[in-house]
Amino acid sequence: MKSWICPLICIILAACQDTGKQATLSEMEIQYPLTRKDTTVQDIYFGTPVNDPYRWLEDDTSAETADWVKRQNEVTRKFLDQIPFRQAIRQRYESLYNHEKYSAPFREGEYTYFFRNSGLQNHSVLYRQKTNQVEPEVFLDPNGFSKDGTTSLSNIQFSKDGSLATYSISEGGSDWQKMIVINAADKKQIGDTIQDIKFSGASWLGNDGFFYSTYERPRDGSYLAGMTDRHQLFYHKLGTPQSSDQVVFGDKVKRRYIGGYVSENQRWLIISATESTYGNELYVRDLQKPGSPIKQLVSEMKNQHYVIDVDDRYFYIHTDENAPNGKIVVAPIEDPGQKNWKTLVEEKPEVLTAFPGGGYIFCTYLKDAVTRVYQHDTSGKLIREIELPGLGTATGFYAKKEEKELYYTFASYLNPTAIYKLDIASGKTEIYKQSKVAFDPNDYTSTQVFYTSKDGTRIPMIITHKKGIKMDGKNPCLLYGYGGFSVSLTPWFSTSTMILLENGGIYAVPNIRGGGEYGEDWHQQGIKTKKQNVFDDFMAAAQYLKDNKYTSTEYLAIEGGSNGGLLVGACITQDPGMCKVAFPAVGVLDMLRYHKFTAGAGWAYDYGTSEESKEMFEYLYKYSPLHNVREQAYPATLITTADHDDRVVPAHSFKFAATLQEKHKGSSPVLISIETKAGHGAGKSTRQILDQQADKWAFMFFNMGVKPKY
Repeated sequence: MKSWICPLICIILAACQDTGKQATLSEMEIQYPLTRKDTTVQDIYFGTPVNDPYRWLEDDTSAETADWVKRQNEVTRKFLDQIPFRQAIRQRYESLYNHEKYSAPFREGEYTYFFRNSGLQNHSVLYRQKTNQVEPEVFLDPNGFSKDGTTSLSNIQFSKDGSLATYSISEGGSDWQKMIVINAADKKQIGDTIQDIKFSGASWLGNDGFFYSTYERPRDGSYLAGMTDRHQLFYHKLGTPQSSDQVVFGDKVKRRYIGGYVSENQRWLIISATESTYGNELYVRDLQKPGSPIKQLVSEMKNQHYVIDVDDRYFYIHTDENAPNGKIVVAPIEDPGQKNWKTLVEEKPEVLTAFPGGGYIFCTYLKDAVTRVYQHDTSGKLIREIELPGLGTATGFYAKKEEKELYYTFASYLNPTAIYKLDIASGKTEIYKQSKVAFDPNDYTSTQVFYTSKDGTRIPMIITHKKGIKMDGKNPCLLYGYGGFSVSLTPWFSTSTMILLENGGIYAVPNIRGGGEYGEDWHQQGIKTKKQNVFDDFMAAAQYLKDNKYTSTEYLAIEGGSNGGLLVGACITQDPGMCKVAFPAVGVLDMLRYHKFTAGAGWAYDYGTSEESKEMFEYLYKYSPLHNVREQAYPATLITTADHDDRVVPAHSFKFAATLQEKHKGSSPVLISIETKAGHGAGKSTRQILDQQADKWAFMFFNMGVKPKY
């Protein structure tokens, strides 16, 4: 590491400011802030010593860490602010972002509710309207929660008759939230605020109370980084203090994640319990019989199961047991154990997700990462395929039993998100709200290609760009990936990506293994000792783009967040010459210690842990980004994280940045930006979104030597 604090960059930047000169990359040679090394910190894994000299950065409560964050942000901010066109990019992005945005409406009691953002509000406002009401009224405005927009509304749930509601707020983007109960008629709070809720909403039982899940608040160390490994399901009775809430499930068995909700007919409490991000137990309790025991439907966590719906005869259950792409079974109310399950909708070659809607079941399938939707009755009979507006992503096929219509959203890389209304009986669809973003999809093209990975596996990728651009290898290109936890990357529209596209750039998204685009088998091919497949798939995508002259190394950037941050970190440490620019965001970068923070141990299904076996340790150690930084040149790298990220703690990014800055031998900048009053990503204010995206595009274009047209 350059083990001194050099004021050179400050002098250069100040000179540029004073003279009006536009700084160039060569003039902005960076000397990084001093990061103290503690060479005494070492762990032994199966006889192998592993040094961890920057472990002190794991302490997010220390003054030394706070000072390090401050100094890193100062260097990063000065660099970004000197990029000549950074402000012009931000202004352009703000103009694109500044359009009216709506959510799909939903009905509660006598009202129809919907979210609306006038354009640049920090958070969307929840409105409601009766059928004969001319103008909607504001029901809940999150913009009043905080002056700077860093406190957000995370979710809201109504009682069955719509007269009561709970809403949760997140401060600074934290997963730890507060829950407030209100009377829907006058919007006034009822009772105390429910504190320290994590990974849970509320599910009402009549108007007397509701179920919710949470962890015990960490007693020692950091509130944000402390381990949370015992989720419990509680019942809160209105008018009583939170301290008297009853534990319904999780007191006698220890589970890392527990979710409980009341069926629409208010008869059943349905409980899902799991130790990891895949595979769950399933339980039910008959709420019409006070004191009735909790019945276990599924006792092993080898597969994924969830209850779609329940009526007087059956539980309708989605399962991937013996059906990696998913199927629907029915379980009789009287004896719903697995031995009595019967298949209602058979498994297909495509991946299934199912929703109840107006007394029907809507089955959405992914065909090469594109949505198909089919409507079935409760006997399993196919009623119709729902005609969608095109090839893209359709979501929201849910409605209560008595409802006659539902609303869904549709988007693609070229189609701004639009809301459609579906008549459930006829299947007729009509446009409800069309986006007003200033974008003409006819000027662009989005094409799906298939390429071959290192081991011969065929991988799909969607490539989007302006029509007529020259394929000469000189187009700025952003390659985005994830590859984990069975998460599917399906086409979506982003006003931010328009900055790239309208400047002749290319946006490419491959559906690499570890995701869920082709079912559980696809997921399994990218976990634990097969994780290298994920990185190989992504690197092969980059090579395809280069071989076909979409771009070249000098014009390629790679990006991913969370597990995708791990993807980017692994790729640049395995092949630093893969790209010109890298964006590892809120990444899992220390694979030997990730499970020691927050609920990280729950990710072991995908990753394994360094302590479970010598084989697993050696595999993780071989690709862990933090532990594979060598003394060599790396791409221009902008690491991003946030001080309130209590899912993937910022220590991952802190230690990775310190190590990169120590060992980087090239002239490209290796910087870290630590957002304050923000978390893993959700709940950011419009200002934070605009600033972060402007930084990204400015950093990318500047380091590629590309001047945008603004």
